[in-house]
Amino acid sequence: MTAPVVVGLDGSPASVTAAWWAAHAALDRHRPLVLLHSWTTQPLDVPVAQEARSKQRYGRAVLHRTEAELLHRHAGLTVTSELVAETAAEALLDRSGDCDLLVLGSRGYGSVASFLLGSISLHVLSLARCPAVTVRADDPTVESGWGHPAADGHDDIVVGVQHPGPDSEPLLELAFAEAQSQGGRIRAVRAMPPSWRPGVGEGTAETERLCAALEPWREKYPDVPVVEQTAVGSAAPVLLSASAHGRLVVVGRRRRPHQPWRLGPVTHAALHHAPCPVAVVPHD
Repeated sequence: MTAPVVVGLDGSPASVTAAWWAAHAALDRHRPLVLLHSWTTQPLDVPVAQEARSKQRYGRAVLHRTEAELLHRHAGLTVTSELVAETAAEALLDRSGDCDLLVLGSRGYGSVASFLLGSISLHVLSLARCPAVTVRADDPTVESGWGHPAADGHDDIVVGVQHPGPDSEPLLELAFAEAQSQGGRIRAVRAMPPSWRPGVGEGTAETERLCAALEPWREKYPDVPVVEQTAVGSAAPVLLSASAHGRLVVVGRRRRPHQPWRLGPVTHAALHHAPCPVAVVPHD
C-alpha cells in the first residue's frame, strides 16, 4: 500500500488551509490523501458540540465538505476520510508510523496549530515518526500550491544545514524531492556563530564543506538549481531571513531517547515565525 499524506482536519480555517496544501503535496508525490478528524478533539474557535453523536455529525460534515471541495478542484486526487475516536494527538502520532507526510494547520505568526491546541501540536511535531509540515492559516498562496516568489523569480525550498553530514541527509532528501516535484530551487543555509572570526581561507572552507554535503544531491537531482548561503549570525535569525521568500522551510528534529518531546530553538523559531509552511524532519 502506498503511504499517504495525512492531514489533521477539525473544521477551523487553519486546518482547511492545511488540507489544501496537503492535497497539492499528495498530487506532487503521487500519493493518496487522508483527511483525519478526531471527534473527541475540537479547537476553541469552532462551536463545541457537547453530545457525542452531535460531535460525530459535525466531524462527518467537515470531512464530507472538505473532501468534496478537494475532489472538485483536483480530479486526479485520491481522498479518504477518517473519523476517529482517539484524541487528535494519539491519532496523528499513530498514523505517522505509516504515512509519507503529516500536515497540520497553524494560526500564523506567534502560535502553532489550530487543529491541535498549542502544546498538543508541539507534542505531535516532537514525536511524529515521519516528516510533519505546519501550514499557516493566512498563507495567501496555498491554494495555488506555491509559496512566496523570490525577488529573482525563483521559489526557494529553504533548508537549514547547520551540521553538514549524516544529520542533514533526511532534511536534504525531503528538500530536493520537493524542489524536483514543484520546480523550486534549493537554498541551503548555514550560520556561523557571531563570535566566529575566520582565519585565512576558513570562510571558503566552510562554504566548501556545505557544498560537499550538497554534491550527492546535486548529482541525484541534476535539474534542481541550488544556492549555498553562509552567514555570520545566530542560526534562527539567519534561517528566518532566508525564509522571507521561501515556499517551504525544512528544519530537523533530533530523535532524543531521554527527551523525545524536545524541539530545538531553531525549529521552534521557524514554527512560530517563518512566513511559509515549515517541514520538521526527524533524524538520528
